[in-house]
Amino acid sequence: MTPLDYDYLRRLLKERSGLVLSADKQYLVESRLLPVARKAGLGGLSELVAKIKGNDARLTVEVVEAMTTNESFFFRDKVPFEHFTGTMLPALLASRANQRRIRIWCAAASTGQEPYSLGICLKEMKDKLAGWRIELTGTDLSGEVLEKAKAGIYSQFEVQRGLPIQLLVKYFVQNGDMWQISPEVRAMVQYRPLNLLADFSHLGTFDVVFCRNVLIYFDQDTKIDVLNRIARQLEPDGFLVLGAAETVVGLTDAFKPMADKRGLYVRNGPAAKAPALRPAVAAVR
Repeated sequence: MTPLDYDYLRRLLKERSGLVLSADKQYLVESRLLPVARKAGLGGLSELVAKIKGNDARLTVEVVEAMTTNESFFFRDKVPFEHFTGTMLPALLASRANQRRIRIWCAAASTGQEPYSLGICLKEMKDKLAGWRIELTGTDLSGEVLEKAKAGIYSQFEVQRGLPIQLLVKYFVQNGDMWQISPEVRAMVQYRPLNLLADFSHLGTFDVVFCRNVLIYFDQDTKIDVLNRIARQLEPDGFLVLGAAETVVGLTDAFKPMADKRGLYVRNGPAAKAPALRPAVAAVR
């Protein structure tokens, strides 16, 4: 791949997904995109770039998805899920006692481990949530990873990463060397394709937003834009969860960190909100 080809791909990926690649990441692009080129019957990445320049829309989508598919695992980093069950849910159970409804958004759901981890947390607290209606929405840019998330089928390696054995036995069914999450937990999550660079006001407002390990790939202006738009979708007393290497500090005044709660943020004063849309939700049983 020539330097010109690499520069073209960098511009394309930033425009389509917000992904910012430095000049020294050509090796990463080659390792991710050579399989895409081979699958398309092309001789190499220069041919791949030529096809994309010729307006091959399907190939363009495959390139973007190959570069933006990030690994995920159950209960990743552990602390955010402790915050969810120990801080966020107790606060929401008190403040939403009249509505008895909670909306949660996983903005970078990938292959489903994060939303399903939250679903398991909710199932583990089902006695406290009896009669409550929970909507758990997972979105991602990649249609391919969302299809895997919907199926909820994982390898032995994938379920061993972060998932306690007692929860594996309780919420998964083994089929050969693969494990499928139970229909009850799968039914809790509604998956939708979404590019965070595009408008997402149609999703309505949420009580909790998990947007972890995606902002790190954006440049500063894109981070600021996405965070400010998330603020407009978050209820005034809602919670934002970012990844361990991410922060709002120095980017926006719309949020402030919660003291002694790493990665957890709350709204900082009033912000304009989109009208809350209330699609069908799943009851926790």
